[in-house]
Amino acid sequence: MTDKLKSGDRLPDITVPQLGGGKVRLGVPVDDRDWQMVVVYRGAHCPICKTYLGALESLVPEFTKAGVGILAVSSDPEDRARSFTGEIGVSFPVGYDMTVDQMQALGLYVSEPRSEKETDRPFAEPGVFVINADGLLQVVDISNAPFARPDLASFAKGLKFIRDNDYPIRGRLAG
Repeated sequence: MTDKLKSGDRLPDITVPQLGGGKVRLGVPVDDRDWQMVVVYRGAHCPICKTYLGALESLVPEFTKAGVGILAVSSDPEDRARSFTGEIGVSFPVGYDMTVDQMQALGLYVSEPRSEKETDRPFAEPGVFVINADGLLQVVDISNAPFARPDLASFAKGLKFIRDNDYPIRGRLAG
């Protein structure tokens, strides 16, 4: 892991291929919402990711009410990302083929696979980044293990509160 991103920072300029064609730039809303939540998931080998992205899909209306678009991204190759997210039935954009350099630029923890059955490449541990309309990191949540992730229902409510109340970016005194 390299330097951690801090709340109030700008997201590094990272572009990855997007399922369905084209490329997507992390931190730039791809729909009519002016905020974006980037959810970095470990990959198709992770059963917790399947549950988490399924829960995220069920909460898309809540994030939409909060004015927050969603992008999920992993290091999986296109075929694995397509199959995995297809099984879940996600409606939000999905990026794939994130490189180790890109993961490190985001300050993510990066793991090697335990075996070839798991995956054939290094992968990022979970991370969630919320980028506000000014292009700044409003919320940063990075984990080194698949078991520690924000509760999505609470997160959706919290983001709506932040937006409705012009709640400031917190944690800016971190050194």
